[in-house]
Amino acid sequence: MPMDKIIVTVMLIIGGVVASFAIFNGVYPAVERGGQAVSDSVTVVSDRIRSQVEIIHAAGSNSTVDAWVKNVGTSQIGAIQNSDVFFGRYGELSRIPYGDEGSALPYWTYQLEGNYSFWGQSVTNRITINLEEPLPQDNYWFKIVLPNGISSQTSFSME
Repeated sequence: MPMDKIIVTVMLIIGGVVASFAIFNGVYPAVERGGQAVSDSVTVVSDRIRSQVEIIHAAGSNSTVDAWVKNVGTSQIGAIQNSDVFFGRYGELSRIPYGDEGSALPYWTYQLEGNYSFWGQSVTNRITINLEEPLPQDNYWFKIVLPNGISSQTSFSME
């Protein structure tokens, strides 16, 4: 075999190896990111499937509304203060911000019933909404949306 054919063959082999590495280095990170995205999506969906709350009772008195919300799912609910609480007459719901006694009205707080430090399975959470003025007799809606998007709502009457 002449020397020029050997050189051309070696150059083609080297070029093929370099091209293979270039393709691998370009494709592998994209495949890895895609796999991580799928894994993250599965975690989020799993959390949503295992999360569920049910409003047991809601009632108002003067300028406060209390709603007892039970964790009927199988997962622990974290960052309760990041939940969204909505309250008002039908068609006039307003988002109520989370707060404490020093916050501007209206605001909501929570208290886990019993000696619990986290909102685990079968634990009831008492949500209290503090309003600016007493509620007139009417029908009202209460809705809670957890940080992961799971929600529950109910209506009640002030009589």
